[in-house]
Amino acid sequence: MGNAFGCILPDGANASSKRVSSRQDPPAPPRPLTLPFPSSASASSSSSWTPFFNGSRPSLSSPFPSTSSRKKKKNKRGSSSGSLNLDDHESSIIQEQAIAAALLYRHHQINGSLPFIRSTSVVHPSPGSKKQRFPRSSSTRQPSPSDPMINRQQLVHSQQVENMDGVETKHFVLVHGGGFGAWCWYKTMTLLEENGFQVDAVDLTGSGVSSFDTNSITSLAQYVKPLTDIFDKLEDGKKVILVGHDFGGACISFVMELYPSKIAKAVFIAAAMLTCGQSTLDIFSQQMDSNDLMRQAQIFLYANGNNNPPTAVDLDKTLLRDLFFNQSSAKDVALASVSMRPIPFAPVLEKLSLSDMNYGSIRRFYIKTQEDCAITIPLQDAMIKSNPPEQVFQLKGSDHAPFFARPQGLHKILAEIAKIPPKQACGSTPELRHLLEYDTF
Repeated sequence: MGNAFGCILPDGANASSKRVSSRQDPPAPPRPLTLPFPSSASASSSSSWTPFFNGSRPSLSSPFPSTSSRKKKKNKRGSSSGSLNLDDHESSIIQEQAIAAALLYRHHQINGSLPFIRSTSVVHPSPGSKKQRFPRSSSTRQPSPSDPMINRQQLVHSQQVENMDGVETKHFVLVHGGGFGAWCWYKTMTLLEENGFQVDAVDLTGSGVSSFDTNSITSLAQYVKPLTDIFDKLEDGKKVILVGHDFGGACISFVMELYPSKIAKAVFIAAAMLTCGQSTLDIFSQQMDSNDLMRQAQIFLYANGNNNPPTAVDLDKTLLRDLFFNQSSAKDVALASVSMRPIPFAPVLEKLSLSDMNYGSIRRFYIKTQEDCAITIPLQDAMIKSNPPEQVFQLKGSDHAPFFARPQGLHKILAEIAKIPPKQACGSTPELRHLLEYDTF
């Protein structure tokens, strides 16, 4: 309808007195007359715009001069009678249009929009909304550059993931890597929860929103205390799928030894997967000589003085993109640069005690990240060879942070692992699966 409403007046309203005679000419066909529709800004500043009635003909009080008022003045100058002769039918039409215009404008003043449904075939008002306002049809909205590109292959994949009947457990516990926090899982959490999974993402001590001083952490048990609290509160008979990234691999290994009956599967994502008697530093030292970027990015912190061992390791924020996020979006890199915290050093030095009865009884899966510059493919392959998991998945095109760079692909792997039936007979040789990336989130 735009910003104007049409009212109909007969052409005789503009005729001069010279055309008035005793013979009644047939009425001329009506023509539309436009009344200006005030903008929302002027509507808010105007004191009122309401109809009032004088006899049988309505008139509108408007802050703007209308075409009809100018024609009235012309009629007064050119007509001796100064009155308009309208039949009952035309007067009724004008009255209805004036009332409709006034009501619509009143609705516009109160609600700020007109109650028109763009496409009733796609509008579904929310039952819990207080005001039943109809959203615009998605078919009329211009596409935004930030909109995710969804192809047919991805839609088919989503339909396949939704069928999760018969899985051993739908509860994921996500453990971040060194310097990260629960915030890094926001895309993965969204995708899992949308497909019917229960998700807990934990902030380890001194990480994320934890207020604990990282330099004061002296053991791995202290560092993973928020994670062990989750398992202490877990109901008997309940199991979870435990997921660890980066240094989180050592953290979930520590917990696997403590709570083997509460963990159905363990997933290592570009993570430290240790053997008994190894520390995380032992693993990372294998590539330290060949990884100049990692060595350049490390900043050791000495809260107890320079003559004592380091208390934490920070990372140069200017090198984060090249080290961790070479395939991630600029927004996620910015999020990480303001959210990452130092890594406590004592837990990195701690050697793990892992037994076949506890740690070894849990099904393990490894997800390799092909474009990883922090834990490179040779180091990932070395850990897989020395401590073979049940299956190995390779995520193509992912940097060290697949939850940023390839969230859809990561979600597909996690959902596939969840669907693997309870353990039967597993071979000793891991199965390598190459997964194509569908799209970014």
